[in-house]
Amino acid sequence: MVKGRCSGGHPSRKSCINIDYIYEVVSTLGAGAFGKVVECTDREKGQRVAVKIVRNIECFREVARSEVAVLEEINSLDDDNRFACVRMLDWFEHDGHICIVFELLGLSTFEVLRRNDFLPFSVEQIRHMAFQIFRAVCFLHRNKLTHTDLKPENILFVSSDCDRKLRSLDLKVVDFGTATFDHEHHESLVSTRHYRAPEIILELGWNQSCDVWSLGCVLMEFYLGRTLFMTHNSKEHLAMMEKVLGPIPPHLLKQTRKQHYVHDERLNWDEQSSSDDFIRRHCQPLKSEDERQLFDLLSCMLEYDVCRRITLEEALWHPFFSPLRAQTQQRS
Repeated sequence: MVKGRCSGGHPSRKSCINIDYIYEVVSTLGAGAFGKVVECTDREKGQRVAVKIVRNIECFREVARSEVAVLEEINSLDDDNRFACVRMLDWFEHDGHICIVFELLGLSTFEVLRRNDFLPFSVEQIRHMAFQIFRAVCFLHRNKLTHTDLKPENILFVSSDCDRKLRSLDLKVVDFGTATFDHEHHESLVSTRHYRAPEIILELGWNQSCDVWSLGCVLMEFYLGRTLFMTHNSKEHLAMMEKVLGPIPPHLLKQTRKQHYVHDERLNWDEQSSSDDFIRRHCQPLKSEDERQLFDLLSCMLEYDVCRRITLEEALWHPFFSPLRAQTQQRS
């Protein structure tokens, strides 16, 4: 059996064990290029868990080792589980596969949207969901970590019985495979395309504020019921940003190494193209009189210039969250 549950610090190598000896596999929860996630019963403790089984390929093993190190750090820094980050319960190797054991959570926010025919969440639901997510990612930022891959698929409801109706809005952030400490090498390309900040596309370097941009895109997806920037092309992505948020500041375009994106200090974009017609139909300016506080917060998060973009520490004090802060004060 595996000796000792995980604690803080960097991961030490655990000896190979037979997964079937400790865990009874119940079902497959998901699969991807990295491997798969299965629901299991811990035979020793009698509890249901999720086990991420990583493919026995060195690049995936390296990502898994990095994720274990980050998760051990999170467990150590948040030992009373105050912040909404998924808990790692254990990890081990099995036939060359790194296996990471997590608490069992429910559906992702994306899957709930999909099962509800992409009916948007209400503003009140978004307020409660965003407050938890912001506190969790703010906790990461305070501890010199950037998640780098925030998206609806990586935000899961805690309750496993939520389907079409949400009985609980409790959430957790998952997938720390590409989380990066401030002192570590920063890969030039991070984030899933639709949630990628402009400074990453323009190769201007990035820091924790790229998570803020990603969360701005996530909240808009919760509000609209669809992806804000649905594209697979970087220049089209920038053109969509301009349609929603206005022109990219010339000083950022001047600094980019992607000068083929620029003409006369403006985005080099053909407004007569068929692609521009698609953008005009699917991208509208970021404004709403009905939800002024939410859209004011979003405009602060979706700020091109990282020097002007709001931090999550600041965002948690935005008037949009005033009702939740008042409730917290009353309880305390």
